[in-house]
Amino acid sequence: MSEQRQVVTADGAPAAVGPYSHAVAHGGLLFCSGQVPLDPASGTLVEGTLQEQTARCLENLAVVCAAGGTSLERAVRCGIYVTDIATFKDVNEAYAAFFADAPPARTLIGVASLPLGAQVEIDAMVALP
Repeated sequence: MSEQRQVVTADGAPAAVGPYSHAVAHGGLLFCSGQVPLDPASGTLVEGTLQEQTARCLENLAVVCAAGGTSLERAVRCGIYVTDIATFKDVNEAYAAFFADAPPARTLIGVASLPLGAQVEIDAMVALP
């Protein structure tokens, strides 16, 4: 195999809460681990509306993308996980602010629970330059 995978650690993103990397680059893509709405400074979940929590997830992903040499605007796919599928509209409002033009492919899946009691988690696959 000519290309090696590269593990990415993003200093400005919240620390991983388990045995995983912030992201791994391989084959022209950056595979970003899911981000819950953790404040990177305190390591605690942000309080506020689901829109604010969704925005924090995306802000954390943007930091991971920058550490990997790309930007969230180059996302080709995002996965969103919520503990209440009825929050679809709220998540969409915050998500649309980050991807106003040509949004990536996406799924939004309702789940029973998320790490640390979060209500939303977002992961991404992002094109490298």
